[in-house]
Amino acid sequence: MNNFLLRTISGILFVISLIGSLIIGEYTFMIVFGGIMVISMYEFYNLTLKARVKPQIFLGILIGFAFFIGSFLYNSGKIEGLFFVGFIPIIISVFIFELYRNHRRPFHNIAYTYLGIFYIAVPISLFNFFVFKSTSIDYTYSYDILLSYFLLIWANDTGAYLFGVSIGKHKIFPRISPKKSWEGFFGGLIFTTIFAWAISLYFHNITFAHWLTIGLISAIIGVFGDLVESMFKRSLDVKDSGKFLPGHGGILDRFDSVYLSAPIVYAYLKIMMLV
Repeated sequence: MNNFLLRTISGILFVISLIGSLIIGEYTFMIVFGGIMVISMYEFYNLTLKARVKPQIFLGILIGFAFFIGSFLYNSGKIEGLFFVGFIPIIISVFIFELYRNHRRPFHNIAYTYLGIFYIAVPISLFNFFVFKSTSIDYTYSYDILLSYFLLIWANDTGAYLFGVSIGKHKIFPRISPKKSWEGFFGGLIFTTIFAWAISLYFHNITFAHWLTIGLISAIIGVFGDLVESMFKRSLDVKDSGKFLPGHGGILDRFDSVYLSAPIVYAYLKIMMLV
């Protein structure tokens, strides 16, 4: 099987699994996205070993997963916000555990452990705020915003790829990403605008202006997310974060635009009182 066919099949299956998990219900969402977060954190921590750093992989992933599940339970109305106070001693424990590891770069280990939580676990945990809405009597699960967010990201990626391959000549940041071009960037914005309009016709609860803004935030900040992850991999002299998706690399590679854009999109949604 050639690489293009393998890449296409694995990409389609990955997209179907994400969309399916959102549509089926809140618990499939929790399982799939919780798994994505765990795999992403493991790939991140595994890459840092190449920099002669030894983060607390198990504890970092445990804290990240606990934060994701805690956010899920809080937003679904099953626990109170006071629950998160319990995270304070758990987070501080990273410093304490490092005392007993006897590594010559203890604060490098601590820093990378926290970076995995901040860079990956927090943005993915914010998805819980996207899918749950509080009403006067209950909490409801709704996939429309998160699904649309991913559709806009994929539309931007598709447009950027098509325009970049066909007419891309002017590089955005050749030192970090030699293949990323300005033509691809604007092509992505065109596709994002078209999809934002299409989404507004289907999901009427949010206006086209809001969908377009969400799409533009995802596209513009997503480029920086892509570049940041590329910078991280280049600093370690690696091409892919893993081999989870044949032809695509790791989960960390597929979600690189999400880690920076999701918090900004959430801030916009919160300010506009859309979540």
